[in-house]
Amino acid sequence: MSSLHEQLKNLGFNAPEKHDQATVEQSETPLDTSQPVRIQRQTKGRKGKGVTVIFDLPDNPDLLAEYASALRKTCGVGGAVKDGTIELQGDQRNKAKQWLEQRGFKAKFAGG
Repeated sequence: MSSLHEQLKNLGFNAPEKHDQATVEQSETPLDTSQPVRIQRQTKGRKGKGVTVIFDLPDNPDLLAEYASALRKTCGVGGAVKDGTIELQGDQRNKAKQWLEQRGFKAKFAGG
């Protein structure tokens, strides 16, 4: 009996080529991490509920959605992407700063 790969090939399906992860990342355009990213805690207009808002990330909707998803999982909270910013429920400033700095961003706290 032939392998599944051979059977699919006989049916006209070609298996995708395996790419090295480092090669794929290098081919993408590099991110501008020189501008500092601001992290702020807000409660105004939220009925007293605190939210962590991350400003000044690169203006790329796909990247923002990917980062928001990873930050939500890292912090274990809900959140969303709104108007080019990432919002996380609760006070997640320290975790968000650590996560962003691991990815090469210069993160700083903003506001009071």
